[in-house]
Amino acid sequence: MTQSRVATTLLLVSVFALVVIGLVMVFSASSADLSAAGKNPFSDVLGQAVYVTIGLVAAIIIWYLVPYHAWAGNLTLLFWGFCMVLLLLTFVAGTEVNGAKRWLYIGPIGMQPSEFIKVALILMTIRIAHKFQQEEIDFRMAVLRLMALIVAPLAFMYVTQSDMGTTLICAVGIFAVLWIGGFPTWSLVVIIAVGALAVLGGTLGSGYRSNRFVYLDPWNDGDGGLGSGYNIIRSYYALAEGGLFGVGIGNSHEKYQYLFASDSDFIFAVLGEEMGLVGALFVIGLFLLFLFTSLRISDSAPDNLGAMIAGGCAIMLVFQAFLNIGCAIGVFPTTGKPLPFISSGGTSVISSLMIVGLILSVQHASANTAPYDRARDNIRVIRNR
Repeated sequence: MTQSRVATTLLLVSVFALVVIGLVMVFSASSADLSAAGKNPFSDVLGQAVYVTIGLVAAIIIWYLVPYHAWAGNLTLLFWGFCMVLLLLTFVAGTEVNGAKRWLYIGPIGMQPSEFIKVALILMTIRIAHKFQQEEIDFRMAVLRLMALIVAPLAFMYVTQSDMGTTLICAVGIFAVLWIGGFPTWSLVVIIAVGALAVLGGTLGSGYRSNRFVYLDPWNDGDGGLGSGYNIIRSYYALAEGGLFGVGIGNSHEKYQYLFASDSDFIFAVLGEEMGLVGALFVIGLFLLFLFTSLRISDSAPDNLGAMIAGGCAIMLVFQAFLNIGCAIGVFPTTGKPLPFISSGGTSVISSLMIVGLILSVQHASANTAPYDRARDNIRVIRNR
């Protein structure tokens, strides 16, 4: 078995395991509240299974039927435009949940457009970086396009949806693409500096965001641990109760209306309680395996466009995973971002599986590229910048 096939197999194994664990944990975390409300305890997990199926179909189509070079052309423009329409619709007709207007309902179907927007923004960044590499545009034009097509929509989403989490996730993915794409080092340093200042200003300039720093000492939240520190305290309790091997699947205590968002933002706490430290580390290991195999696919891509797609998408998705985990264990302030493949949420699991399809489309092309073609495509033209 070639290295490419090994990477693909390990990637599929990690994704399959994460999705199965996600379905089990969604059922475990949601069934208690549903039963208490007199509803079918299987309704949430069945809905999640439907979304997983949709995501798998989308991933397979992207993997086998959409050549990754298509994302350097008009396909990205169409997808980006569609997502910008969703962004505007959310601003105009979105539904506010927990103080943030991030949900869009079309009839009975609800979605979080930011999950698709982050994919659109990283694909548009890849398109711009590719055109810069091919010398179709110069550095000045690349910067102007990045400002207009990436920074402006991201800033609009940040302001209108108050979504620091998605902004950070997109920023990391965008930076990874520009880094892999060979943008000048000085420009990357500037991006890091400006980004750090933006995060600091956005956090300290907003009361409720600065209040999230209570995670450093949640018991000292001004309400004796019953205010903004409450949920992180319950998350600590869940993880502590889990011990080494957990209390068993379905036996979580904290999910019984103690821990809010136990099936979404804080599902890792329930996972840690029921599966213990061993189970939590196993999930972390699966995400690291996903990252490792994706970077191997990126490294063996036929050209730099493929490398940017596989590497940038994988880094963005895994960063989101560790951001969610970090919030649950008290390393980062709460951001409200789902754990990819595992948290309840249709748009989250569909967008995550779309990313898997993008990465595998690069591998599919690599497997069908002759060695001499790969060597030719990897030739780099050195130029002064």
